[in-house]
Amino acid sequence: MTTPAEQIQATITDNAVVFFMKGTSDAPQCGFSSRIAGVLNFMGIEYKDVNVLADEGIRQGIKDFSDWPTIPQLYVKGEFVGGCDIVTEMVLSGELDTLLEKNGISFSKEAADKVREAND
Repeated sequence: MTTPAEQIQATITDNAVVFFMKGTSDAPQCGFSSRIAGVLNFMGIEYKDVNVLADEGIRQGIKDFSDWPTIPQLYVKGEFVGGCDIVTEMVLSGELDTLLEKNGISFSKEAADKVREAND
């Protein structure tokens, strides 16, 4: 039987972008998860969503794994990016675009620009 840490490591190793969230990409169950899932979906980023509400081991395990106390959490190419506030800031500053480009992850630059325009 694998531990939650082993499951988390395998998930972030096997998927370029992983979003640990409350709910799913189609049905987020908290405002912070909804905000980031909405942006990822709008930007056309392919990602693996992990519903932490479905597994208490993963829910606590991801907090221990990243040493970050809150959910949601975004990972790109195995690296912890941040939670809602950090990811939102990165989208608005263009840092997320740079991170995705550097890692060869496709996304809609036009959609990213629209998000920034809407938040000016």
